[in-house]
Formats: sequence, structure tokens, C-alpha cells
Amino acid sequence: MRIIKRIVFGIVAFIVLLLVVALFIPKDYTVSVSTTIDKPKSEVFDYVKQIKNQEKYSIWVMQDPNIVMDYQGTDGTVGFKASWNSKDDNVGEGSQQITAITDGRIDVDLHFERPMKGDEKAATIVEAVSENQTKVTSEFYGHSDYPMNLMSVIGKKFITDAQTQNLANLKKILEE
Repeated sequence: MRIIKRIVFGIVAFIVLLLVVALFIPKDYTVSVSTTIDKPKSEVFDYVKQIKNQEKYSIWVMQDPNIVMDYQGTDGTVGFKASWNSKDDNVGEGSQQITAITDGRIDVDLHFERPMKGDEKAATIVEAVSENQTKVTSEFYGHSDYPMNLMSVIGKKFITDAQTQNLANLKKILEE
């Protein structure tokens, strides 16, 4: 009986520790990943502002060859909306909509239905490094309420890895 009490106490203490740690983890976070592409800014920007081009470099879209995509509006303009639905839970169901385009920046609102509901924001920032080199930065702006903000540590790593691969794919496509 004494061993069972110690085990239960240990589990409760571990849970309390996690909840205390979560108090000190920010609820809002940004994941930012960059790469340099050996192409002029205008060429890179014209490519990335076309959301349909993500089918060629986004690991999430490419993960499911049977993904169903739906598009509304004019691609590359404010208001354009791309929706996806996949039976693969790693891809899930959701949409992204262009909310702003300025010289070198595209902002989108993300809406997720599956595997978890949520709304987030993201941006792609394109900056000239030189006449024939362009820095592309992919940013994801997340929010997790307490105590789920504890999971944002894992989520940030997952998003960083995915965005790094997306930018590597984009670089390969544009530099070919």
C-alpha cells in the first residue's frame, strides 16, 4: 500500500510541476525560418504569392496525393482562399486566406478543422539580398491557452522542421 501511495504522489507531483512550468511559457509564439534563394526578388515574390504553387513545395500538401483542394477567388490577390481536405490526419482539413499583400510580404489567416480546430496567422516575407539573391522568411504566429501552451514547445519544433523543409523545396524549385 505504501508503494501505491508513493506512485500516486509521484504522478500528482509531476502533473503539478507541469502545470507550474506552463505558467511561465508564453501563450503566444512565433516560428520564423529563412533561406536565401539565388533569384531576383520579383521572381521569388511572384512565385510565393501564388498559393496554388504550394502544391509543389509544401510538405503538408504533398504528403497526401489524394488531398482535395478547393480554391476561391483570384490567386495571388487579397481574399483568395485555398481549402484542403485530407483523410490523412497529419494533413487534416482547413483553409488559408490571403489577408494582405504588400511589397515583399504576404499575410494569411489559417483555419484548421481537423485534426484540431484552431485559427492562426502566417506570413511569407521576401527581401532582396542583392540583385540576384532573395531572402525568404516563413513566419507562423501561434497561440495556445494555458495549460496547452506547454505543448507549444513541441508544436514549435514540428512547425520549424516543416517550414525548413518547405523552404528547401521552394529553393530547389526556383533555382532549377
